[in-house]
Amino acid sequence: MTDFLRLAEDIAREAGEMLLAKRPTMSEEVETKSSPTDVVTALDKASEELIRERILAARPGDRILGEEGGEEPGASDVRWIVDPIDGTVNFLYGLPDWAVSIAVEVGGRVVAGVVNVVPRGEVFTAALGEGAHLGGERLRCNTGVPLAQALVATGFGYAKDRRAAQGRVVAEVLPRVRDIRRGGSCAVDLCSLAAGRVDAYYERGVNHWDFAAAGLVATESGARLGGLHGRPVSPEFALCAAPGLFDELHDLLAPLDPERDA
Repeated sequence: MTDFLRLAEDIAREAGEMLLAKRPTMSEEVETKSSPTDVVTALDKASEELIRERILAARPGDRILGEEGGEEPGASDVRWIVDPIDGTVNFLYGLPDWAVSIAVEVGGRVVAGVVNVVPRGEVFTAALGEGAHLGGERLRCNTGVPLAQALVATGFGYAKDRRAAQGRVVAEVLPRVRDIRRGGSCAVDLCSLAAGRVDAYYERGVNHWDFAAAGLVATESGARLGGLHGRPVSPEFALCAAPGLFDELHDLLAPLDPERDA
C-alpha cells in the first residue's frame, strides 16, 4: 500500500501542477455532459490522460476507471479510480475547492487514496488500516457532536428536477443543524470532514470516482461512510459522519426520501 500511495501521490501532484499552470489559458474550452450545468473542460481530459499515462507506465497490467475516459481493462486485480478534476465548476470560476482524486482498489476494496486540493496546497492521503493524513498530521474527524450543533456539508445535482428535490430536503435539514455548507466538490467535502472542518456530509448523485479516495480519507479518520438503510455508499446516496452523528443525520434524512428526483 505504501508503493500504491507514493505513486498515486506523485501522479496527483504532477497533474495538479499542470492544471495550475494551464488553467488561465484553457479554462474557456468548455463542453457539457448530462445537462447545461454539468461542464467538462479541455483540462479535465488532459489531466486524466496524464494520470492514465503515468499509471500505465508504472503498472501496465492494472485497470483504470476515470470520469472522462471510462473503464480501461487490465490483467491484474488492481484498479485505479480517477477523478481528474473534482469540482470542475469551481475550477472554471477560479474558486479554491477543486481537487485531483486518485484511489487504488485491490480485489474490489479501496486500499489507498490521494486527494490533492490543488489551490490550497493540501494533499490528503490514506491507506487502509494506516490512518488518514494531511502532510505529516494524522487526521481525526470530530466526534461527540450532536445533530443540532453539526455543521453539515452537502451538494446538488445537475438536473433541474433533482435540484428541486434536493432543495426541499435541505430546507428540512437546515433548521435541525448548526448550518449547511455547499463547497462544490465531494472529494474536498469528505476531506474537510476528516480534518474536522465540517461535522457531516450527505449528497445524492456522487459517483465512485468522486468518493473513492476521499471516502477512504474520511473512514480512516474515524468517520462512517454509507448509504441509507444500511446500504453501502453509492451514486444513490452518500452519508458520512462520526458514528453517533451518522445515525442521527440518517434518521433525519431517511423520512425525507432524499433519493428521489422529483
